[in-house]
Amino acid sequence: MKITELNPRLVWEIFNEITKVPRPTHHLDKMKAFLVDWAHRHDIEVHTDEVGNVMMRVPATPGYENAPVVILQGHQDMVAEKTPDSTHDFMNDPIETVVDGEWVRANGTTLGADNGLGCATAMAALIDPDLVHGPLEALLTVDEEQGLIGANGLKEGFVTGEILLNLDSEEMGSLVIGCAGGKVTICSLPVKRQPAPDGVSFEIVIGGLKGGHSGMEINLGRANANQQLARFMWEADRRTPLELAAIDGGGLANAIPRDAKAVVVVRREDAEAFAAYAAEFSSTLHAEFDAVENPDFSFMVSECAPVSEIIETQTAHNLIAALFACPVGVQSMSAAIPGLVETSDNLASVKMLKDDTVEITIHQRSSVDSRRDEIADRVSALFGMIGADVRFDDTYVGWEPNPASPVLKVAEESYRHLFGTDPKVEALHAGLECGLFLEKMPHLDMVSFGPTLKDIHSPGEKADIRSVGEFYRLLTEMLRRLAEMK
Repeated sequence: MKITELNPRLVWEIFNEITKVPRPTHHLDKMKAFLVDWAHRHDIEVHTDEVGNVMMRVPATPGYENAPVVILQGHQDMVAEKTPDSTHDFMNDPIETVVDGEWVRANGTTLGADNGLGCATAMAALIDPDLVHGPLEALLTVDEEQGLIGANGLKEGFVTGEILLNLDSEEMGSLVIGCAGGKVTICSLPVKRQPAPDGVSFEIVIGGLKGGHSGMEINLGRANANQQLARFMWEADRRTPLELAAIDGGGLANAIPRDAKAVVVVRREDAEAFAAYAAEFSSTLHAEFDAVENPDFSFMVSECAPVSEIIETQTAHNLIAALFACPVGVQSMSAAIPGLVETSDNLASVKMLKDDTVEITIHQRSSVDSRRDEIADRVSALFGMIGADVRFDDTYVGWEPNPASPVLKVAEESYRHLFGTDPKVEALHAGLECGLFLEKMPHLDMVSFGPTLKDIHSPGEKADIRSVGEFYRLLTEMLRRLAEMK
């Protein structure tokens, strides 16, 4: 079956169009042009702002002109992750979608349902002739995944609504009324090189891990490839001293790293013992993580071509120690909301730059801003001690829950009417743009919801087909009830 044959047909047809448009974060010119063209094709009023946000506006269904203006909000960009063997070019190639039983996924890449399905659903609501609604505005922001640039750059008056429906959650049946804030810490460590000693060079590769969203899935206990690589090198060095020649791991700040690799040199007389410990360590990793990871994830150490240079010994040892000691995963649980992760840390990427600098990116999240800053400062102190220059980037505030929200009441009543059961009302450890919107527009009443998506921010990302239909039904019922509000 083709994606365009799925129901609700209108949503999937628009999402299919979106998948054909390259739209990785920070590269959204093609997406912006597509959205403006789509609005013109459908005779919809459309505006753009200085940062690239797109706003479309349609009038109310006749008879509901005095209803409150509702903002349908999603973000244009997608996380660009692919499997190691994929040749996909995110700057030019369309996403190759696959209907796989009850799910839609992509072939070797992220699907971009986060948040392409939110955008498609908002756009469908603008042109669906069967919907009853008040005045609608669709706000499609830029660069949510890194920097929340669209939400940060939103100017007063670009949208006029007092109700905002954020269409960027990932579990059908959940109504989100709060989220964590976050910060990205970037540590730049200058390194010097020296001639490699006589020895045997080995490449260390950990790969095939699940990875995933560093907020929504940080509590699942999955392995962090960067941390486990550093752990092995730290422990191996205590047995058979090693020198570090190269290191590379992870990618985006908001994705748990799935893959990492390094090249090291060990003394010739230690080569056999080093390889034996690698096999032992591989067994340890599988014993610890097989229950939560892909069963075929791999940890491999193999002899490689000799290297001519290594990172200066003390700097390399300090780097390995700091990566191993860096806080990773859940740091604390919320005392206010049972089951909610309060604070977490993701050792997202380790990259060797061309200017002989190792750049380490760590993403902090917390529903308590002071705890977010505390964990960032701990990371800063740790990497500062080994001589890294530390800067903070992409700081964003959380969204404090409002259980008395009138729009939440409408959402709950709509859900019960459609599905005969109560929805789950919760706050998320993930970051949403809602906190920034509320800073700029304190009058807003907001709720976030969406279809069921799994393994977002990884090539395993997939969307549950049935839930997309339920999501659209819930949105349309809410719009009808909001239009009838006095």
